[in-house]
Amino acid sequence: MSQPCVYIMSNIHNKVLYTGVTNDLQRRVLEHRKNKPGRFTSKYRVSKLVYFETTERILDAIAREKQIKAGSRQRKIDLIESINPEWKDLYAELFG
Repeated sequence: MSQPCVYIMSNIHNKVLYTGVTNDLQRRVLEHRKNKPGRFTSKYRVSKLVYFETTERILDAIAREKQIKAGSRQRKIDLIESINPEWKDLYAELFG
């Protein structure tokens, strides 16, 4: 999926939420899963893609990321559950 998007990842217990932006979702999720030391995603074992939305332009994705990050944790949970109520790892569905 080589198009701009904003995404939310979580850990196995859905306790941690990480919001990011990328122009290549598959590559970015794989980078998160490599658990590079010293990084937020490594420290909290964030490896499960639970939400994403695509945009036409990277600037739109960045603006949307800022909007999501400015919201409360509950707003992020509501956003995730609007498309993924079971908190499944969407990576497997998207990229096999």
